[in-house]
Amino acid sequence: MNLNLKNNKVVNAWCMYDWSNSVYNLVITSTIFPVYYSSVTRNFFGGEQVQFLGLTITNTVLYSYSISFSFLAIALFSPLLSGIADYGGMKKLFLRIFTYIGAAACITLYFFDGSNIELGIFASIVASIGYSGSLVFYNAFLPEITTSDRYDIVSAKGYAMGYAGSLLLLLFNLISITFPDWFGFANGGAASRFAFLLVGVWWLGFSLIPFHYLPTNPYNRKPAGKLLAHGYKEVRKVFRSLKDLPSMRRYLKAFFFYNMGVQTVMFLAATFGDKELKLPGEKLILTVLIIQVVAVAGSYLFAYVSKVKGNKISLSIMVVIWILVCLGAYFVTSAMQFYVVATVVGLVMGGIQSQSRSAFSKLIPENTIDHASYFSFYDVTEKLSIVIGTFAYGLIEQLTGSMRNSTLALATFFILGLLFLRQTNFNVIRLPKAEEAR
Repeated sequence: MNLNLKNNKVVNAWCMYDWSNSVYNLVITSTIFPVYYSSVTRNFFGGEQVQFLGLTITNTVLYSYSISFSFLAIALFSPLLSGIADYGGMKKLFLRIFTYIGAAACITLYFFDGSNIELGIFASIVASIGYSGSLVFYNAFLPEITTSDRYDIVSAKGYAMGYAGSLLLLLFNLISITFPDWFGFANGGAASRFAFLLVGVWWLGFSLIPFHYLPTNPYNRKPAGKLLAHGYKEVRKVFRSLKDLPSMRRYLKAFFFYNMGVQTVMFLAATFGDKELKLPGEKLILTVLIIQVVAVAGSYLFAYVSKVKGNKISLSIMVVIWILVCLGAYFVTSAMQFYVVATVVGLVMGGIQSQSRSAFSKLIPENTIDHASYFSFYDVTEKLSIVIGTFAYGLIEQLTGSMRNSTLALATFFILGLLFLRQTNFNVIRLPKAEEAR
């Protein structure tokens, strides 16, 4: 079996999935939906306290908990699905399924107006599951479409295209929300709801490109028997191999902690600006625009740093900067200060995401074809870190009444991640025993 690892058309198609699905992460997760959600629930319920399934809870806390729940759900069943995908050669099939689920849920958010808060929360949870569920299979294609010496730059290219594509759609949405009458909308709220519909259409439409070019079953796997049972065996085999991969274990610990901070900032930065600084929606979205533009440069900058100094140095530099960002955010009191912090966040956000993915790819044994199963552990680590990070952020806000205190907790997560990262050796990769490898 031979894989063509120098086909730029396949690499570009793989990067196009970042272009297609990153609009969800930007429009739904980071900008328009959080601001819209806070606004319409506050207007309908007459304050920050909302009624959800008979419970009274702060709207931003409910949103934090819903994010935690969605990632907990995907963390529970993605390993088994990845095992099935590896055993049956079904990575692209599962990539399609989660894309369809996520895109449909984004379109459903068009009908959320604040009075139907259950619809809004449940649709956002399903969209999150679709997005995060697709990533484990998407990421697993990286070792199958290019050579290891290009992991850093190809991963960076994917994230850069994602930032660029989502920025284009966000700019259009921002214009339509600011000038709704230009597009025939009654108000900015109607334009916001239309933005959610556009995300679903964009995500699904551009995904057709990678669906066409990515290999369907590159290792010619021919499943026989019960898929669930064999999927479980695949995951168990990969889990057992971790005992022979100390560098991977240490890296996953480091990634677990620093990713808590990275993802929580991405998910809840807009609500921080809205609640703590009372910034209007257009300024919050402008902040995210700044982050997106800088993130493109950051992705390539730290890919270069990694090429020259290695992944360990590159990631360590970024984690230290993230620690300073969290400490600085505690003292932010003005829009200008918020913009400065956002610029720094953008610089390290693109870099740390792309380099985390490529660094893990380098730690996967070279003689394995179970890439989805290995990436499922990366994915579970990522999702559990998001669950704990967003839950802790919401819990600290609920107990102390301030999001500022939550930012200090994020700094602690980054410090722990840095300590484990310093113990990780990216230069020595121990392969599993022969009978464990294919």
